[in-house]
Amino acid sequence: MLSKRQPTLTVLMDEVNKPHNLSAIVRTCDAVGVLEAHAVPPRHGTLAAFEGHTYDATSGSAHKWVRVNPHADAVGAVRELQGRGFQVLATHLSQRSVDYRELDYTRPTCVLLGAEKWGVSDEAADAADANIVIPMYGMVQSLNVSVAAASILFEAQRQRLAAGMYGTPQLAPEALEALAFEWAYPDLAPLYRERGEAYPALDEAGRIVS
Repeated sequence: MLSKRQPTLTVLMDEVNKPHNLSAIVRTCDAVGVLEAHAVPPRHGTLAAFEGHTYDATSGSAHKWVRVNPHADAVGAVRELQGRGFQVLATHLSQRSVDYRELDYTRPTCVLLGAEKWGVSDEAADAADANIVIPMYGMVQSLNVSVAAASILFEAQRQRLAAGMYGTPQLAPEALEALAFEWAYPDLAPLYRERGEAYPALDEAGRIVS
């Protein structure tokens, strides 16, 4: 699974405030191979929504495999990700919005998602490289944010599969080895980091090489 992780595909959740939506998005991230996600905590809230029974039950334990990085504000997060070479695609209806399937997701891509009640902020949408929409032909005007995230991320997966991006490891060998140890030994990894020691090598079965 680690060899198929996509470090150049991520999401930024802009004040997504419902724990079950946060959790469902992270679960989809894991399903398509996202390595890490990003989030701006909701107003008057914290990322504590990622902890506890609600999160665990909805995410299917995906929080163990997808790290969520907190950010103080959406515009700052957008600028940081753009500085790292990501195109940021905001799910936002505007005069420059395009069908989400028209974009190239084989490029380093971050999908910016907002809470259902107020969506992505205008400032963050303006800072994004493009605004994208999912065409709707019914009476409702929008999808649940976790459903929208899944639709877009699986389009990204489709394009990346066609381009062969899941067939070649996207992570450097040393990063793969480090993550393999952290996934296999989540209780031991912090002890090695605290002592400033390198992780021990693992054999093909995931056992520590003595």
